[in-house]
Amino acid sequence: MKDKILVFIPMYNCEKQIVRVIDQLKGEVGKYLTEAVIVNNRSTDNGEEAAVRKLKESRLPFPVSVLRNEENYSLGGSHKVAFDYAIRQGFDYVIVLHGDDQGSIADLLPALKSGGYRKYDCCLGARFAPKSRLDGYSKFRIFGNQVFDLLFSIVLRRKVYDLGAGLNLYRVDMLKDRYFHTYPDNLTFNVYMLMATKAYDQNYCFFPLSWRETDQVSNAKVMSQAVKTLKMAVGFLTKGKAFLEWDAREKKIEQYAYQVVHREEGKE
Repeated sequence: MKDKILVFIPMYNCEKQIVRVIDQLKGEVGKYLTEAVIVNNRSTDNGEEAAVRKLKESRLPFPVSVLRNEENYSLGGSHKVAFDYAIRQGFDYVIVLHGDDQGSIADLLPALKSGGYRKYDCCLGARFAPKSRLDGYSKFRIFGNQVFDLLFSIVLRRKVYDLGAGLNLYRVDMLKDRYFHTYPDNLTFNVYMLMATKAYDQNYCFFPLSWRETDQVSNAKVMSQAVKTLKMAVGFLTKGKAFLEWDAREKKIEQYAYQVVHREEGKE
């Protein structure tokens, strides 16, 4: 039986890029996808309108919905919207594909074709894995990321090739107890998800990415992110699983609410 696979595309101020990401869903990869949701995290540009126009003309073979968060939940909060959607709608897997068009969903095609993803709780895209290709990354940024990858490899006692990139696949059964609900809503959400693989003994793999920076605008503040990440490594090293069980959110949100602003049914 074919797996039900949801593609979750988080979108924030990427009006130019979101149309290219929608184009990624065409062709061979579409045969393996069941549905997609684009989660607009209260963008201040015209990204939502651009996405709707593109969907109307694309005639994708599966349903796609555009959701708008009730408030800005940041990247981690948008993950929670999509994960909850996948759980409620009975999906088997959820693919995370960032809406800024830095990653390519085609990098998951080998695993989708072979069914190899079924061996894992999560398949994590890694910019710094062997055979990855980086376009537009400075040597300084590569070095900085590799230092943190080494640090977390020591902390987690598992080889780490990336703390969090924009293309991942998760088994929905693994998410059903919503252990992620109290993780930070900010950009460090993926680091918590990585630490959870160790704390909950999840079976995971890294796979190489084709990663590019062209016209994207980063929302990350490098120094503050580095300090937060270092504190997380120390916290998990000293507290272990208990560190992940604290509510790490700056604002406590009971329900990550959204509106469905557009839906395109799949076209044959």
